[in-house]
Amino acid sequence: MLAWALFPRYAQNLANKAVGESDISIRIHDPGFPGLSGIPFGKLEVVFKTPPDSCSAAPSSYTMSVYRGALSWKASTAQIADTSAVSSGSFLIDLDLKADSVAIIQQNNGLQFFDEKPAMSIRMHAVRNRGLFPAFQPVSFKYGIEEARLLVNNLNFRGISYTVTIDRKNAWRQQRAPIAVKGLDTETGSVPVSDFQALFGQEKDPDKPCFLSFYDCSVNLFGLKAQTPRIDFDPKRQETSFILTLSDVPLDTIPGFKGTDPSRPFATGKLSGTIPVSIRDSKLMIRNATIRSDSNTRLRYYSSDRSPWLSLDFASLRSGLFSNLDATVLFGNSTDTRQAVSLQSFSSGFLGGKLSSGPSVYDPSSGKLSYAFKLDNVGLPKRIRLHGDFSGDLKGSFTGTLPISFKNDGYTINNAHITSKGSGLINHTPPRSKKKGKQSVIETIPQGVAYRYQEPDLRISRTIDGKTTIGFFLKKLTRETGGGVADFLSPKGTLSLWHAKNNPSLLTVHNFSAGFMNGSLALEKVDYDIQKQSARTELVLNNIPLQKLLDLQGMKKIFATGTISGTIPVTMEKGRFEIPEGNMSAEQTGTIVYATTEEERAAANESMRITYEALSDFRYSELMSSIQMNPDGQSTIQLSLKGVNPSFQDGRPVHLNLNVEQNLLDLLRSLTITSAIEQKISEKAMQQKK
Repeated sequence: MLAWALFPRYAQNLANKAVGESDISIRIHDPGFPGLSGIPFGKLEVVFKTPPDSCSAAPSSYTMSVYRGALSWKASTAQIADTSAVSSGSFLIDLDLKADSVAIIQQNNGLQFFDEKPAMSIRMHAVRNRGLFPAFQPVSFKYGIEEARLLVNNLNFRGISYTVTIDRKNAWRQQRAPIAVKGLDTETGSVPVSDFQALFGQEKDPDKPCFLSFYDCSVNLFGLKAQTPRIDFDPKRQETSFILTLSDVPLDTIPGFKGTDPSRPFATGKLSGTIPVSIRDSKLMIRNATIRSDSNTRLRYYSSDRSPWLSLDFASLRSGLFSNLDATVLFGNSTDTRQAVSLQSFSSGFLGGKLSSGPSVYDPSSGKLSYAFKLDNVGLPKRIRLHGDFSGDLKGSFTGTLPISFKNDGYTINNAHITSKGSGLINHTPPRSKKKGKQSVIETIPQGVAYRYQEPDLRISRTIDGKTTIGFFLKKLTRETGGGVADFLSPKGTLSLWHAKNNPSLLTVHNFSAGFMNGSLALEKVDYDIQKQSARTELVLNNIPLQKLLDLQGMKKIFATGTISGTIPVTMEKGRFEIPEGNMSAEQTGTIVYATTEEERAAANESMRITYEALSDFRYSELMSSIQMNPDGQSTIQLSLKGVNPSFQDGRPVHLNLNVEQNLLDLLRSLTITSAIEQKISEKAMQQKK
């Protein structure tokens, strides 16, 4: 009873006797009274040193603190393996240590280890001697680690699981055992490295005797599940290096690429490759990595009717999707200490060109992380595929800048500027429609349209909710139909996508202008509903040469000078055009010449010769026209001409009013003076003569 009562007073002396003369010191704080469950204590502090060796020039000092624990012991039922060392009175004893928490701190390198609810077991070989206390020789040590934390500089490895098992027969070296780390944090947040698993032991590699090596490793790095056969840690350089191997990683498992509807996958295909990685001083470096895509790697975009309209095809690129990839990432070591991860540099071969970025910028007030990517001859147009009513052949490559920012709820693009020296062809062929009559079915074959563009120059912005604005400029745009060819020079304008919350299929074009027939064409705004195929706008024509309008129809007898301007309202419903009432007029005076040959004049009757004479040099002082077109293409053109022919009837004034009705297949044909006008001019000239 007296010994039990005095135990707290002599507990420290007993610990000192057990340790003896060594580099280990043990201090017990607030020891309790021995009981059936063991000896409780408030804190157990163990300080020990490791001597310098060929791998470490300086000794290392460690402090282990065990809080609110209890030490219990019992005689072991195990047999003593080394019978030659057994003497009478020798026995094995098992010591069990349980506590609320344990902390291990390395004094010189700042390494800190924390574990809650630790459970350790030590097997000791006790040999009685002549003294009061027996001599203890350790036989084995076991420590099951679960959900522990390890702090190295400003990195926090969390969720560590590992079982330490060392014994005398294995020379006190830990054999390979599974180790797992759930995640990596900094003072500012999580780092995109998680679910690390490997085998770890203390056996030495003769080629790298000072390295700590992990084998059969796997890790989730930036959303990619990767493996590597080995990871080496160099204690002298405090550097970790390894080569990650990606093996058929599904693209839709990477964050940001998983679609919302399984029936309409956004991303398909698998990625493979090798990523050499080294980590030192909170800096992750990737050098000369390669990422390849398989034959099914695509990104798909869908229209409001759930059908694909555009896809990006990254199938089986010879040089890899990304090649010669270099990147440097800082963990919690950026200019703003609240930023968990920052990109210091990035460069990679990409689609035949190069993609690069400088340091990322973090805005703590909004939590926005921004990158400024540069594109240099990136061959993205060649990878664009159009679907549905559209098809095409896009060529060239993109060069420019892509400022992109990420937040928790999405990403934004701030005035990206992308240019290309290439060209492309886009075909639009609307589906056939059928009209049912009483006795027959008439199939309407819509007219296809082909657009050819040259050297696009784009400025792109996107808000967090997906509203996208594209300012565009083209060197040239050509529109080809069965009715003719129209060239638009230097077309420019602004296209708005997904800006109408209640109608995502609405596209808006603002401030469009282009050179057209040596003049210009413009419109202030047009809203086009893709789903309904409806739009309303007003075309403004300026300085359009009359001769260009005549040339569209291949007229070889009528020649004209002067230009016209006007305004033409256009309405489209279900893909069919209507012009309610358009007006055009000459901007100045000009000449209309109806040329004939001597043979034609000789063969003509007297009335026709008079017509030829009146129009041989017609000087108009006023030219006005109006145009109306119904959705079925039926149009009416009213033309008013006033002027004289100095050689006809002493310059008598001539006033012509013409009404021309015809069916126009498209808007360009409605702007031309057709061969029917030739006949009307002749008829009016004859009437004026009479």
